[in-house]
Amino acid sequence: MGEVRKGGVAPLRVKMARKEALIGRKVGMTQVFGDDGSHVPVTVIEAGPCTIVEIRTTETHGYDALQLGFEPKKKNVRKPEAGVFKKANVAPMRTLREVRLEKTEKLQGYQIGQALTVEMFSPGELVDVVGVTKGKGFQGGVKRHGWSGGDSTHGSMFHRAPGSIGASSDPSRVWPGHHLPGRMGGDRRTVLNVSVVRVLPEQNLVLVRGAVPGANGSLVVVRKSVKLTKAQQQQKAAEKK
Repeated sequence: MGEVRKGGVAPLRVKMARKEALIGRKVGMTQVFGDDGSHVPVTVIEAGPCTIVEIRTTETHGYDALQLGFEPKKKNVRKPEAGVFKKANVAPMRTLREVRLEKTEKLQGYQIGQALTVEMFSPGELVDVVGVTKGKGFQGGVKRHGWSGGDSTHGSMFHRAPGSIGASSDPSRVWPGHHLPGRMGGDRRTVLNVSVVRVLPEQNLVLVRGAVPGANGSLVVVRKSVKLTKAQQQQKAAEKK
């Protein structure tokens, strides 16, 4: 479980996804052609190989998770970091992320030092992609919130300014969360149910349909989808019966 705080409001408890995942980098967008000749826009992601640095269990840490490392770190390795990697007998990694899992039984198939690759995904499978959106800096309300603005002609004299932001005597204040100019972008976002178009194990590439958050070269996490397709829902219902 994690906490999210927005605009001074009390923190919200957010349930973390408990699915296998890989750390990767967004390479960019391109297009491929399907078997029927249709044009498919795709995002190319260099995912993995990710090395398992540590296995966390409920008995020891209170939860089940895999600590994954991505991209070797050849210099500027701090001593505390070096101790962690030396204990696991793996090379230093630039990026570390934890991937929660549903049950302890799922950890039995993993070992410290094991490398996870894009072969865990298959074409046609649905995945979720987590990334950080492009930072836009300080922006006005028209761009940040989609305000319509004022008339551009007939001497309007009011175009992109915020205008009134509340009454004077009652409530005599601005309500929390009011849409105003401010910092835009740089937020963690997740795109759900993205279809895997192609998997290229030799190049550690996975091609997913459509766009994903983040700039080219930014870190992303590609995980198994948390939502079930209709076929999976029917299969799960049949197993319960």
